[in-house]
Amino acid sequence: MDKQGTIRAIEASAVLLFFIQAVRTLFSVLFGVIYDAIFAGPLTVGAVVINVLVLGAFLVPLLAPRRYARQLLTVSSVLVYLARIPMTVNDPQMRLYSSLLIVAAGGLYAASLLTVAPGLLPVSLMAALAFDQLLRAWGNTFDVTLRAGWLPVQLAISAVLLVLSVRAARLRRVDAPELGLGLLGGMAVGGMLFLQTSLLSLPNAIARWSAWSYSALVPSLLVVTLLPLLWGALRPAAGEVTGRRLWGIILLLLVCGGLAAGYLLTGFLAAVALLVAQLAVLLALPSLLRETRVEGQHSGSRLAAGLLLFLAMNFANAFAFTYAYTLDLFRGAGLPIFLLAGLFTTLPAALRGLRLPGSPEWGPARLVVGVATVMVALSLAFAFPSALQMKEAGPNVRVATYNIHYGYHSDWKFYLEEMAQTIEQSGADIVAMQEVDTGRITSYCVDDALWLARQLRMGVYYLPTVEHLTGIAVLYRFPVQEADGKLLTSRLEQTGIIRTRLKVGDESLDAYGIWLGLEREERAVQLTEALDFIGQGSAVFGGDLNSTPDSPVYERLTGAGFLDPFIAGGFEPLPTSPSEEPEERIDYVWIRGLRPVDAQVPKSTASDHRMVVVEVALQ
Repeated sequence: MDKQGTIRAIEASAVLLFFIQAVRTLFSVLFGVIYDAIFAGPLTVGAVVINVLVLGAFLVPLLAPRRYARQLLTVSSVLVYLARIPMTVNDPQMRLYSSLLIVAAGGLYAASLLTVAPGLLPVSLMAALAFDQLLRAWGNTFDVTLRAGWLPVQLAISAVLLVLSVRAARLRRVDAPELGLGLLGGMAVGGMLFLQTSLLSLPNAIARWSAWSYSALVPSLLVVTLLPLLWGALRPAAGEVTGRRLWGIILLLLVCGGLAAGYLLTGFLAAVALLVAQLAVLLALPSLLRETRVEGQHSGSRLAAGLLLFLAMNFANAFAFTYAYTLDLFRGAGLPIFLLAGLFTTLPAALRGLRLPGSPEWGPARLVVGVATVMVALSLAFAFPSALQMKEAGPNVRVATYNIHYGYHSDWKFYLEEMAQTIEQSGADIVAMQEVDTGRITSYCVDDALWLARQLRMGVYYLPTVEHLTGIAVLYRFPVQEADGKLLTSRLEQTGIIRTRLKVGDESLDAYGIWLGLEREERAVQLTEALDFIGQGSAVFGGDLNSTPDSPVYERLTGAGFLDPFIAGGFEPLPTSPSEEPEERIDYVWIRGLRPVDAQVPKSTASDHRMVVVEVALQ
């Protein structure tokens, strides 16, 4: 293999890695824009312009020439490397425009690559997905390249890649490609990108869908993602077509069947089904290229069509989470959306036959195997958490509630690290959390519950309420004896309640976390179910109740024997929402059979709600 091939493979893999990171960042920033339009309203001109820019960025491949333009790969890759630097900074505006530029330039690069080396696109994309998994595993699902302190490293990486691109420009030669991207292949690209960025390349999302171990899935998923690349490096027949549609049909069935099993089942079998679906998707990926290239075809337009499908599927999936505030018909629509993506992804293989993965062109096979082995070893090291810092006994217990707003500050900076600091500084032993995302592309695909638990070295129990990946959670620092949860009747957004029974010294303490709905009638039904779930006896009960002290919810809780520690202990009951200049008190920690020792509302504004912390003595 020559020097040009190696440099070109590194360049393509780096551009596509940054493209994946930019897509994740763009949808996360866009979530804030759309969220404000829905809840703060009305829709502003600025919000409309941003959405038009997003659409335009995904359509940029239309500008790619039909034939190879020597400098276009270099120019587009340089733009990607330069724009990746400011995207590291945690500023919504900076991330918005830098991610838009990366998506636009990355799409143009991919369209140009299709005119000169189309076979390089699938294998480079697989490599990019593998490196992305490793970076996210390093940060416990929080991409380390988007965190504070990475900027100098990114400057160095971009500088090295810029030098490589300049060298690649001098070495480039034009080979007449035999493969091409048709409309069906373009749509397969869109479906595949959706599956990868929303589920199949995210070990935390697979873990939440299947209720299986994240630590076991991190190395397992990386191995599955690397297998097609290893096949391409080791097999001389790589890149050939089997000539049988049966294999493609089998892949289609494995993908759709695996997605359905992962969505509907739980446990080991569900996790294996999703891993099999991932392998089938990656094996089907090379088949998106047509065996013969049509003279004069415009691969850029086909790629743009696929990216539009990718964009549409992401909006549809977002509606599956926000149906209560957008379109109710999308309630429960998650699985059909994923099945449609699986169908688009594997249809070319089912209709044309299976094409084996080609060589990644990184170098000798032993080098590819060596790099893959190191990556898997690192993923194993990253997968398992540090030992928990648990307590055995009091004398008192500090209980808190915290609506973490999907990890965002009021101005849509991603402030999960600041929230961890808030919890740590509060000294809370138990934290009921609401608005917890565990792998949505609209919150950087971070698992809030897992990341906070590992950062604070606490235990955690998570209850999914909507489409597996958003819900409520309870962090705890005492040994857990049992934990369970229950979904509450919800006309609007699905809510629930969690129970954790903790061993505090020689006694057991039942700690509950809840989130009540936005409508008065809905809250009344949910509270009845919650009180039945809690039963009698001593308990702590925290959550965002969306109810003020003069509400029926407050009155019913006092009637059920619960005490408001602020009132019972004579502490000032400060408002909690919004975090900046709070006006309403809607977040509470209630106690029954316990004695209030202290109660406070910390001044931290990391989330859009303030935290509530209560210290109690067991009676």
